[in-house]
Amino acid sequence: MRKFAITAAVIGLTALGLGVPATTAQAAESGAQGPVCDSKWPGRNGNMYAWDGYDCQGALLGVDAGNDADWQWAPGGFSNAWDKASSVMNAGYTGGNDVVQFWYVQEYQEGYACLSPYEYYADNLSDNYFSNGENANNNIRSHRWVSSCNVWLT
Repeated sequence: MRKFAITAAVIGLTALGLGVPATTAQAAESGAQGPVCDSKWPGRNGNMYAWDGYDCQGALLGVDAGNDADWQWAPGGFSNAWDKASSVMNAGYTGGNDVVQFWYVQEYQEGYACLSPYEYYADNLSDNYFSNGENANNNIRSHRWVSSCNVWLT
């Protein structure tokens, strides 16, 4: 009887051990990315948004339906926002200039990356890069609406 109990315990623990990695993998693939961004999605309202934290958290840096050549100074939807964005959202209307192009330097210079209206948001800019190779996290200084792009934020 004792051997049976030990054998049953070993089989049970082995099964439990094999179940843990599968559960972890399932959690990682469940779409758990961006739950806060998901909750902040306003629908198509013509604006783009940026936050200083990942997953659309922290301070809202700005909201803008137009272009902003310099996130440090007004006019535009952003002020005192250079090098602070860690997540961005594109709630712009589809059709025409519906892609948001973010720039490494003000006045649309020295590297860009874009957010498609169909991507909705990029909740972690630390794994995204501008066309010049610079990391996008905490490095945006301007944005504009365009109709196409070849470097994408995810």
